[in-house]
Amino acid sequence: MENLKNIAPIEDFNWDSYEKGDTYSDVSKEDLVKTYDETLSTVKDKEVVMGTVTALNKREVVVNIGFKSDGVVPMSEFRYNPELKVGDEVEVYIESQEDKKGQLILSHKKARATRSWDRVNEALEKDEIIKGFIKCRTKGGMIVDVFGIEAFLPGSQIDVKPIRDYDVFVGKTMEFKIVKINQEFKNVVVSHKALIEAELEQQKKEIISKLEKGQVLEGTVKNITSYGVFIDLGGVDGLIHITDLSWGRVSHPEEIVQLDQKINVVILDFDDEKKRIALGLKQLTPHPWDALDPNMKVGDKVKGKVVVMADYGAFIEIAPGVEGLIHVSEMSWTQHLRSAQDFMKVGDEIEAVILTLDREERKMSLGIKQLKTDPWEDIETRYPVSSRHMAKVRNFTNFGVFVEIEEGVDGLIHISDLSWTKKIKHPSEFTQIGADIEVQVLEIDKENRRLSLGHKQLEENPWDVFETIFTVGSIHEGMIIEALDKGAVIALPYGVEGFATPKHLVKEDGSQAGVDEKLDFKVIEFNKEAKRIILSHSRIFEDEQKAAKKEAAGEKKSSTKRSKKDEETAIVSGSVEKTTLGDIEELAALKEKLEGNK
Repeated sequence: MENLKNIAPIEDFNWDSYEKGDTYSDVSKEDLVKTYDETLSTVKDKEVVMGTVTALNKREVVVNIGFKSDGVVPMSEFRYNPELKVGDEVEVYIESQEDKKGQLILSHKKARATRSWDRVNEALEKDEIIKGFIKCRTKGGMIVDVFGIEAFLPGSQIDVKPIRDYDVFVGKTMEFKIVKINQEFKNVVVSHKALIEAELEQQKKEIISKLEKGQVLEGTVKNITSYGVFIDLGGVDGLIHITDLSWGRVSHPEEIVQLDQKINVVILDFDDEKKRIALGLKQLTPHPWDALDPNMKVGDKVKGKVVVMADYGAFIEIAPGVEGLIHVSEMSWTQHLRSAQDFMKVGDEIEAVILTLDREERKMSLGIKQLKTDPWEDIETRYPVSSRHMAKVRNFTNFGVFVEIEEGVDGLIHISDLSWTKKIKHPSEFTQIGADIEVQVLEIDKENRRLSLGHKQLEENPWDVFETIFTVGSIHEGMIIEALDKGAVIALPYGVEGFATPKHLVKEDGSQAGVDEKLDFKVIEFNKEAKRIILSHSRIFEDEQKAAKKEAAGEKKSSTKRSKKDEETAIVSGSVEKTTLGDIEELAALKEKLEGNK
């Protein structure tokens, strides 16, 4: 310790140099720098220079730029170029010539960024193929590192075929072409598809030049839509329409093919420039109609499945690609307008009878009502005239009621055959649709498949009895139930209705009879055939007055006869008074007139 205390410090010791690691004298340092300057290149901070890769590992890349020491660049900065190897030339940005440890600090990323915009514009101008590293997904595509710039790769520009999984491209290094640059916003758009399109265009021309109708080619299912399937024929796309996938009905193409499936197709048609190519799959197999049983004929029974429904009928598939139509009129013997959906639905397995068969036109019509007996064949036996049956009301018209006795057997009840007594203006006053009604067969029209029916015939005609009750001149109590322009309807006993005109509704006091009044009425007309009874209230008292006048007139006549006899007696006796009542009245009138003139 004592010895240390006696040591004196160096007066001119350069502590800064010591801290930096410089232990040379000023003279030796200058010599050394001179030697370095002669043998090594001079570099400046913040400068971009080219260097050579001398070594690399998973973490770092060692780059020699001809400086006194090599620089180290993180391997992550070369992610976009997985093929980097020793000896490759790379551009680097000099961050610092040396750090505290004397290490040369380089950055490849900054070097790229410094020159990237120039490089990007140069690549677009020269139509150059460049490499880029796909960093991540984004909306509508991918983000690609190109020269250190984040460029956009649209999903449609990744490949010529649609991409279903974008994630498989993340982390890949691929070749691209720059297709668009926005100088204002510094946006760059790149495409990988553009690289392979040129090559495909050449292949496409070769394929198209060899295309012929009827040619069979192998293709790959590229895309499936609701209306058809797009097939890649090796750079050329063709479409198989859904109707050309199978001879049978197809709800969706996915029932027949799958994505990326390899299939043989036949060329059906193409336009003059061969840009639109129509392909077929079903045409590679024989048409099912050609394989149809040659012994099949009209009248045969067949089984099939309902594949399509319409209001007018149903299509039945009796074999794949072989269909027949059952028209709704062939589903039931009934003549009512009904929808095919009332009888069957899609998927039903049914049996039918062949009605028509045209192998050339490949058409067939079927029927199911033929499996049942036509109810009109023995109509006279089953529904003879005068027989009585229960029927269901199906429809109304102004003139009657349409009813159905059984499926296929219809009839009409005329409005006049509903009731003996009631005046029915419309059938809805008497019954309702869906109601049951008992009928009697009046007439059979087999040709038009229609029965004339009656309801009132179930009872005896009461008008035979009414004829003896409502005789002309008879008087009955009645109630006015309805007022009409031409008169009024009067309800009589036994449920009968009569009619009276306005002049026959005048009461004795001169007033007019109204609705709901109960009065006596005299029958002035009875018509059994027309079922008409004409009544009068006023005729009752009018007839009484006439009778009274007649009676008074009879008495006057007898008194006149007596006075004549007396007159004759007076003349004979010479004491006849000549002044009559008429004379006195005339004289009185004349006297009144004269007095009036005065």
